[in-house]
Amino acid sequence: MTARQPTKTTCPYCGVGCGILADVSLDGKVGIRGDTKHPANFGRLCSKGSALGETVDLDDRLLYPEVDGQRVSWDAALRLVGSQFSETIAEYGPDSVAFYVSGQLLTEDYYVANKLMKGFIGSANIDTNSRLCMASSVAGHKRAFGSDTVPGCYEDLEIADLIVLVGSNLAWCHPVLYQRIVAAKDKRPEMKIVLIDPRRTMTSDIVDLHLPIKPDGDVALFSALLSHLFETHAIDQDFIAAHTSGFTDALRAADAMDILAIIEQTGLDQRLLRSFFELFARTDRTVTVFSQGVNQSARGTDKVNAIINCHLATGRIGKPGASPFSVTGQPNAMGGREVGGMSNTLAAHMDIEKAEDRDRVRRFWRAPLVAAKSGLKAVDMFRAVADGRIKALWIMATNPVVSMPDAGKIEDAIRNCPFVVVSDVIAKTDTVRRARVRLPAAAWGEKSGTVTNSERRISRQRSFLPLPGEARPDWWIVCEVAKHMGFGAAFDYKSTSEIFAEHAALSGFENNGTRDFDIGQLANISETEFDRLEPFQWPRPVGEQSSIRLFTDGKFFTRDGKARFTSLDLEPRRTTPAAYPMTLNTGRVRDHWHTMTRTAKSQRLSQHYGEPFAEIHPSDAASYNIGDADIIRISTGNEAILVRALISARQRPGSIFVPMHWTDQYASKARVDTLVPAVVDAISGQPASKNISVRIERFAVSTYGFAVLDRKPENIDATYWALAKCSAGWRLELGFADGREDWSSFANELLGASEDTETIAFRDRQSSSYRVACYRGESLRGALFLASEPVAVSRDWAVAQLTALHPRAASRFKFIAGRPGAGAADKGATVCSCFGVGANQIAAAVRRGCQTVAAIGETLQAGTNCGSCRAEIRTIIEAQTLQAAE
Repeated sequence: MTARQPTKTTCPYCGVGCGILADVSLDGKVGIRGDTKHPANFGRLCSKGSALGETVDLDDRLLYPEVDGQRVSWDAALRLVGSQFSETIAEYGPDSVAFYVSGQLLTEDYYVANKLMKGFIGSANIDTNSRLCMASSVAGHKRAFGSDTVPGCYEDLEIADLIVLVGSNLAWCHPVLYQRIVAAKDKRPEMKIVLIDPRRTMTSDIVDLHLPIKPDGDVALFSALLSHLFETHAIDQDFIAAHTSGFTDALRAADAMDILAIIEQTGLDQRLLRSFFELFARTDRTVTVFSQGVNQSARGTDKVNAIINCHLATGRIGKPGASPFSVTGQPNAMGGREVGGMSNTLAAHMDIEKAEDRDRVRRFWRAPLVAAKSGLKAVDMFRAVADGRIKALWIMATNPVVSMPDAGKIEDAIRNCPFVVVSDVIAKTDTVRRARVRLPAAAWGEKSGTVTNSERRISRQRSFLPLPGEARPDWWIVCEVAKHMGFGAAFDYKSTSEIFAEHAALSGFENNGTRDFDIGQLANISETEFDRLEPFQWPRPVGEQSSIRLFTDGKFFTRDGKARFTSLDLEPRRTTPAAYPMTLNTGRVRDHWHTMTRTAKSQRLSQHYGEPFAEIHPSDAASYNIGDADIIRISTGNEAILVRALISARQRPGSIFVPMHWTDQYASKARVDTLVPAVVDAISGQPASKNISVRIERFAVSTYGFAVLDRKPENIDATYWALAKCSAGWRLELGFADGREDWSSFANELLGASEDTETIAFRDRQSSSYRVACYRGESLRGALFLASEPVAVSRDWAVAQLTALHPRAASRFKFIAGRPGAGAADKGATVCSCFGVGANQIAAAVRRGCQTVAAIGETLQAGTNCGSCRAEIRTIIEAQTLQAAE
């Protein structure tokens, strides 16, 4: 039974922007379901969105302001931040301070932070973690269109005849868009889908053609496609003549490669190239979707423009089912771009390098001055922190000690900075631990404002939970600091609706169709109207309706109104050093998000992958003598990480894939961005996170371990460890480089043995295994399994014992043996997080006659919610069918 009507809000994960209905029951539990009326998802949710109700507890929350580790009042904290920033500026100038903000902020938070830095402090040293994911798309759009405009919409994915996915594992990173495409292909099987990715990701489950391209081969591929389109008369000459410039130069640059050079740079054989080129050439309704595999590159901007060149050449832009389509990685990366949250942009999509735009913003804000030049982009900003140029730093809603390249140096820089403020929701993150001032921010479910998704749709995030402790919204924190710095009159907002109205008014101020972003129609929105605001796409100028697609008239936001082709250098720029022969690719997994500050709270989201891993091709594993589940060491120079080996033919030979998520809070040594050098795209400043030269080796482990615990352990004494939330407790993977004669003291401390507990232990010296379980009454407090090889105990079954009763000695000894008792089922590793279905359950259903993914769904529900596990289900079906045939 719920206490009130459900609250309509928006998911805080990826850039799809799914609508959610949040129900709060009388006992305070939060129920989550998809909003069937929201045009982004029509009720669909992914595994992460479905589990949001499990992540809103107050465990590990930062609830009170702290200075130097001591709780203080808000007034004391704000006075300190305001005075320190003011004094630093007075002594060293406005460029001696910086804000590093986040795509997790709401648009209203972003707006006031940008206004404070650029309009009143007078520096452009505000950048965002969106620099790490979308900056190259922004730069590519502006270079081609004269504006940071996404021309298409989600409907295009359903009506296109060809979808080209470039560097996008849509099935795991944007599962709801993936499901919309799956549904469309089910209705129209003739729809074709191409995947361009070095890895055969789970998205490949639905594709007609997979191009396993070399890392960073995209510029060569799409330049060669441009040449093919011209040679086969597949270009739209009328569109090129009327609406573009620079085609001849771009084509001349593309023609510089012969077929051997194309094959060398892309790693693709001539048959695959021909198949893709011919399919693209003959299909008018083509959408090219691109994401981090394109953006996170030293040539990210060039990749974006290589794709756009092909769409301009064929006139496939702004038309139903035809556009280049950048899908964003964060819930409000687009909103941050709208308010000028990057160091080289101004509010409302204006240009910081243009004097007329600076003057317009200054007059609108009634600001004393507006920053006259671009500020420091993220990598350069933290270099300036390291060398002392920046002396006061405020980090909001992000974790750069984990997510930035050269993460170890980032931590050193923050540690040594004279004054660091972090506003966050979590009390202990890798970044928060280095802050002098810690400010408790409102979390999702507690704050209210707007976000913008990948198709330019602005939606409301609404609060449905009270603010806990002394947590406050980010916009309030920024405005209060501004008041303490003497800028109170410009930041005297009473609510987010007032900030949104000002943001809307600025977008329409002296616009008259000259800028793409215009929501001036909402400049006078009232509090009541804001509360009721329905999702809408921009632009929405005064007197006009929203535009579903842009550039439908062939007019762009350049000075002459024509789109620009880009001439691209095709010379290969990277060689692999002999000492570091493998290529590291980083990215996301299905059920976790960024640095796990939210998803690690959910036990079901922590079961699919419970520890950091490296996906490695079987041939490479054999070359390095690496077995499945071994611990491997990955290194670059002085930095190294330890992760579990996951051998998979889906990985491209010569490359490994490691997820970005694990932090020092959940693993001993797995911050993969410590390995990523600070190499950036020369135009966008976006770091290259997909093509890193590394060395790998099998890590010598004397003893492997696995434990289940009813409480979170502290100070884990192991060379390798990885911690994950589970039902009623925690699961812990262990690896020890040193051998130990006596494990009892380690076990007792880990399991919490005491006078009121009973311990049962078993040692097999022949197999070098040691197993111990600790009980309090009939309940399991914890268990530890040790062996000389990776521990062969079903993780899900062992976890389930934490919630079972163990009254008899016989059941306790069976548990120590590591085997389910008679009649006890082992569901196997979790495949479907939405419904908690394991691999063994799916395999058993296949043996009983379920031979399709749909049949598994009907029997077990697996794959029927977000659908991101469908490819794994199909893999299990194929494996079981092959075994039966043999």
